[in-house]
Amino acid sequence: MSSPFTITDIETNLSCPGASSFVQIQLNDLADYPLASSPPAPAIVPAKFRNYAEQVRNFQVYEDDVWIVTYPKCGTTWTQEMVWLIDHDLDYGTARDVNLNTRSVFLEIGAIADKIPVDTVTAAANLKRPRHIKSHLPLALLPRQLWTVRPKVVYVARNPKDVAVSYLHHYQMIMGYRGTKEAFLDGLLEDRVMFCPQVKHALAFWTLKTEPNVLFLTYESMRRDLRKLLPRVAKFFGKSYTDRQLDELAVHLSFDEMKKNPSTNNDQMVRSAMKMNGREGEHFEFMRKGIVGDFRNELTPEYIERFDRFIEQQLAGSDFKYDS
Repeated sequence: MSSPFTITDIETNLSCPGASSFVQIQLNDLADYPLASSPPAPAIVPAKFRNYAEQVRNFQVYEDDVWIVTYPKCGTTWTQEMVWLIDHDLDYGTARDVNLNTRSVFLEIGAIADKIPVDTVTAAANLKRPRHIKSHLPLALLPRQLWTVRPKVVYVARNPKDVAVSYLHHYQMIMGYRGTKEAFLDGLLEDRVMFCPQVKHALAFWTLKTEPNVLFLTYESMRRDLRKLLPRVAKFFGKSYTDRQLDELAVHLSFDEMKKNPSTNNDQMVRSAMKMNGREGEHFEFMRKGIVGDFRNELTPEYIERFDRFIEQQLAGSDFKYDS
């Protein structure tokens, strides 16, 4: 049987210890693809993923699954904690005692990271139900059963300029990238960085935002007034909480509380990744700033202008607009 994908090796100057080579992967078989009238753009993933692409596509999905999907650095960890607690009746005891990465697992990390020998796709498939699963994969590379079984899917988008800054720091310190800042930013503008294309990543889920099993959020709205957003998320999960309970949850989910919480700040994962990828001994915090608009402090006017043009071109014809 022929593969549903066309996978092509690409040349890149963005290789790093965490991912030494990359491929472009195109989904050809649009059976069960929810946007069949709009074929997906090819995606960029580490070359290791070629061995897992079909396994992920055929991954068994259950109705009681919860999937958190984002492009990297869009508030994924924050959303995972929020969604897990809302879906688990605000069980702060378990949230404190069991690390978030165990409660809400990263599907493809072992399928993309060169130095992680664990088959995390199989491990996720064998998790005790109900499962909370996170992924950065674009729509076309996610399990096809998401759109036939229809579990709950929470998607979060973030302004690409702030993503660029946060992703650069992540790529340098977690992935071990030692290339130039300019090469990385140019890679984003050319949609040649891992998990690109970035804007189309969000647009695919924006198109599905009215599906009853999809909740589309933005990082900026969460930062602006998370407390206001919580009833909407609770309703999506069929939960009802008192104002006092939601006030308490908003405090728990505040950036400062998340940053000092060992269960959510990913400190152990960061140290392990930095050691594996040649950054041991350097200082880096997974939850860095979380500021909306911080790109103005780190991007030159030239790059801000280039990103603005890029975003405008990518959004042409869509009613979606990034928050800023």
